[in-house]
Amino acid sequence: MEIGIDSFAAALLDNGTGRLPSSAEAMAQLLDRIVLADEVGLDVFGIGEHHKAEFLDSAPAVILAAAAARTRRIRLTSAVTVLSAADPVRVFQEFATLDLISQGRAEMVVGRGSSVEAFPLFGFALDDYDALFKEKLELLLAIRGTEQLHWKGKFRPELRGQGIYPRPQQPVLPIWLGVGGTPQSFVRAGTLGLPLMVAIIGGETQQFRPLIDLYREAGKRAGHNPEKLQVGLHSLGYVADTTAEAVEDFYPGYARTFTNRARERGGAPVTRGQFNAQIGPLGALLVGSPEDVAAKILRHSEALGGITRVTFQLDVATLPHAKLLRALVLLGTRVAPWLRA
Repeated sequence: MEIGIDSFAAALLDNGTGRLPSSAEAMAQLLDRIVLADEVGLDVFGIGEHHKAEFLDSAPAVILAAAAARTRRIRLTSAVTVLSAADPVRVFQEFATLDLISQGRAEMVVGRGSSVEAFPLFGFALDDYDALFKEKLELLLAIRGTEQLHWKGKFRPELRGQGIYPRPQQPVLPIWLGVGGTPQSFVRAGTLGLPLMVAIIGGETQQFRPLIDLYREAGKRAGHNPEKLQVGLHSLGYVADTTAEAVEDFYPGYARTFTNRARERGGAPVTRGQFNAQIGPLGALLVGSPEDVAAKILRHSEALGGITRVTFQLDVATLPHAKLLRALVLLGTRVAPWLRA
């Protein structure tokens, strides 16, 4: 099982002082965390894509390229690329370039995006939400397989045999499909034979098993090798030396973040009881000591019929940079080896 991190490049509080770093400082800290993740043996680091003031990840391929120049082993991926509001030609070129810089360590996770700010920003209509993604995913996969492509669609000027360069170092650039809870998305991933990254940020993880079964059944019907149908899990989480310390560190920022989101949508504040349910045996949050978190990951894997990758989203609790560095060390030196063994 691979263990990794996903980040939205948020500006996090500075080491307990309550001061927000500048954007330049926050970016430097993020790159330091990617370098440390590489050094401690984590498998993958992903950068999300948002177009909001509180995040610095509007150009994830640029951040990943900077990280590629400072790392040697860790795989570098988007998490996720909002493909519906992007040009598949340009996306492929950016990640093929990243693959060359990293000497074959680039991947991408593509999705429709849970945030919709990219659509009006780049001139796309939300009414075309799914149609945009379907067409652009088909084009991206075609580009991956063919240097010179003849293609015609609804949302992009046609291609008349132009070459799309550079080509990546890897023979096949890995493309995962990032999904939430829409059954059609699971079926689409299985039908196309794409590895699946499931974002489970609340509720009980086991509730997603029927959707993952849909994915595997669709892949089988389409004739794909079951070994090709990988399932990854993206979860909110945090690891400290003890479970009590992890809970004490994580809860205040988590509650603040999700209470603010709830208020924006007319919902109720997060309660400690709700949080406790989420860190319990069946809840989605991966918060605790290395041993407790590793054991919970294995329970999640069993509940979902087997997973090959799990990525932690640490930013949501707005923890100080120093605490995040410690969490990376624990994930790389204690959680990952235990799971691999």
